[in-house]
Amino acid sequence: MANLTDPRWIWFKGGLFVVTGGLASLVLIANSPSLQTIGVLAIAIWSFCRAYYFAFYVIERYVDPKFSFSGLLHFVRYALLGHSPDETKQRNADTDEDHDLS
Repeated sequence: MANLTDPRWIWFKGGLFVVTGGLASLVLIANSPSLQTIGVLAIAIWSFCRAYYFAFYVIERYVDPKFSFSGLLHFVRYALLGHSPDETKQRNADTDEDHDLS
């Protein structure tokens, strides 16, 4: 699948995220209309926004500037392995070249 590059579609996609999140929040609050539900939902949304910022800004800017993550799964692999899967491929290719005696 090709990367999305048209600014209009990028804005549309961002808008869909807001609409989808808003609708999901409204459904949750409608099913359990209490201040506790609203408060816990607000904390969850805020926490996930901060985690996303952490994954895509803090790690890239302050922890490991040589990596750019292409998505959350790429970040999870990086976090679990301690390095990017692409770096593992490169390391293996470098090792293979070191052992090539031809």
